[in-house]
Amino acid sequence: MLVREILDSANEPVFSFEFFPPKKDTEWETLFDTIANLNHLHPSYVSVTYGAGGSTRSRTHDLVTRIQKDTGLTVVSHLTCICSDMTDTVSILENYLEHGITNVLALRGDKPAGIATLDEAIKDFPHAIDLVRFIKKRFPSIGIGIAGFPEGHPETPNRLKEIEYLKEKVDAGADYIVTQLFFDNRDYFDFVDRCRIAGINVPVIPGIMPVTTKRGMIRMSELALGARIPAPLMKRVLDAVSDDDVAKTGIEWAAAQVQELIDRKVKGIHFYTLNLADATMKIFETIGKR
Repeated sequence: MLVREILDSANEPVFSFEFFPPKKDTEWETLFDTIANLNHLHPSYVSVTYGAGGSTRSRTHDLVTRIQKDTGLTVVSHLTCICSDMTDTVSILENYLEHGITNVLALRGDKPAGIATLDEAIKDFPHAIDLVRFIKKRFPSIGIGIAGFPEGHPETPNRLKEIEYLKEKVDAGADYIVTQLFFDNRDYFDFVDRCRIAGINVPVIPGIMPVTTKRGMIRMSELALGARIPAPLMKRVLDAVSDDDVAKTGIEWAAAQVQELIDRKVKGIHFYTLNLADATMKIFETIGKR
């Protein structure tokens, strides 16, 4: 089923989870235990990430096809421009269609380590819009999601240009937008309002990731450049005596975000799980959805 069909047919917010391919073979069964636990929460679909420069490409494809085969869940595979040419992309998408996988998230992607500049990593798709156009033309049956940044894209400080570029991707064929993590719902709602003003009318799915450790908060700020930690959340995390207290704080904060998003009748909510079930399950428990 296409994600756009899932979103269009839902009468209440749908939930989705994101996973990444394990680096070690021994971690695969642990991940599928996590997926099994989270499957009890009835996600409408799940997504699988790529590493920088497609560094986990083969593992991503293996994980996507195994999830599809073993669980029957609708799966969205990340697909990036970096280090990818048309031949690679055609092969990947043909393989997905053979396995019944009909959804991708089209991304520019991150520069891999060992390559000096981004330009050196670019092949046939300079920007995500080029990938969107290519998929729409060559594989029109495939549903396409794209990324959005409620607090601004770190490489596009001009917020007007940022929305202009986003609209171009939607006009090129993207079905929905999933956002980078954020901790203040006002940033998300403002982002949606600016999208609507610009004529972007596809669903904008908020991305949620709770803070669970002090080190994790620092790491999140590095990985999600531009993400802002609100002062009240930062103070509670920094004042916490242990990581257990940090996790409790982060889960309470994220649960409050999720409840407000549900109350405001968003189309869906996407959870960045980090391949762990506990935090997401506790959020669901807190909001009474378990």
